[in-house]
Amino acid sequence: MENTIILASASPRRNELLRQVGFSFEIIPSLAEEREMPGETPEEHVIRLSLEKAREVSTRDDIDGRWIIGSDTIVLLDAEILGKPRDEEDAARMLRALSGRTHQVLSGYAILDRCTGENRAGAVTTRVTFRSLTAAEISGYIDTKEPVDKAGAYAIQGLGAFMVSRIEGSYSNVVGLPLCEVVQGLEALGAPVPCLSQPV
Repeated sequence: MENTIILASASPRRNELLRQVGFSFEIIPSLAEEREMPGETPEEHVIRLSLEKAREVSTRDDIDGRWIIGSDTIVLLDAEILGKPRDEEDAARMLRALSGRTHQVLSGYAILDRCTGENRAGAVTTRVTFRSLTAAEISGYIDTKEPVDKAGAYAIQGLGAFMVSRIEGSYSNVVGLPLCEVVQGLEALGAPVPCLSQPV
């Protein structure tokens, strides 16, 4: 088993975040089903899915990496989970609901150590406030196609930044991966952390 990291996600945003802090890793997207379970809290939901994604990849016969990272992100407005929009109409519905209001972005993360069987998992919440949006702004943003595969139908790191007036908490969490907690988890499990391995 190689002492390498595997990201169990096809998300280019998670890929970019990990590379931003110097990690080298292999990308093997998880095939775990993303479904809601009755009675679970939003935090339990994102942690469970993160663990399931990492575990699904860990069971494959053709992988050599030691540490596997799974993650899941949702947008929560009141008690409603806003996942990826089904279509443009659904994206418009989400953006109208978010307009002028504060919502929560929850990202779960799970890191599995295939050598020891240990894991680190948790969830991080960030509060995001949108300014009031006009119908033309919503329509124009949807026309860019950016909302298509984004939880809550927006990307804070992209064109969607124009809608965000305030965030409280982790920015990387809103993008899709709480870097601070993931790096701490990797370090705790013995993974090489680039920013800690450079000579002083």
